[in-house]
Amino acid sequence: MIALYNKLTHLIRKYHLKPLVDVLFFAVITYSLHWLWWNAIWKSANAGGFLSFLPELAQWLAHQTFLQSSWFLDLIGYRHIAMDNTITFPGTGYVAVLPSCSGLKQFYQIVFLFLLYPGPWKHKAWYIPASLAVMYLVNVSRIVILSLVLFVWPQHWDFIHMWILRPFFYVVIFAEWMVWNEYFKNPK
Repeated sequence: MIALYNKLTHLIRKYHLKPLVDVLFFAVITYSLHWLWWNAIWKSANAGGFLSFLPELAQWLAHQTFLQSSWFLDLIGYRHIAMDNTITFPGTGYVAVLPSCSGLKQFYQIVFLFLLYPGPWKHKAWYIPASLAVMYLVNVSRIVILSLVLFVWPQHWDFIHMWILRPFFYVVIFAEWMVWNEYFKNPK
């Protein structure tokens, strides 16, 4: 077993595959956390028990996202009715900010990705909260963008929601991981 490990380590060094190994490690952690969320954590949270606070936390976080999105839409001059976590644009449509829109799953993924990924704890102590703040701003931006899409391309709202803005969370998580990996994992 040690011989196999040494041989793999030699091949990684010889062919400069360390960045590929890092990306693979990121992908395995991220996919595992995603799978765990839907197949264990969220099921357990909805079944009661010690994780039963998660749906309430998701609802609270969705409400905060709703409030900030509504505030920003007011700031840029888009008249709307904000009530019950729904931003309604009379005669145009609405955006409902549900618990699944809260960003809680992405928060969980960020926290555990950086806890599991190698690097100095002194940097993790500030980098994880900073990454969560960035993700929160991305989520508020996502709701604002979806609201604006109602005016510009209402026929493409579902496509933009499902295939552009939802996957964008993973682009942001990957970017945060790249910054971590390049500047904080092994500082030079």
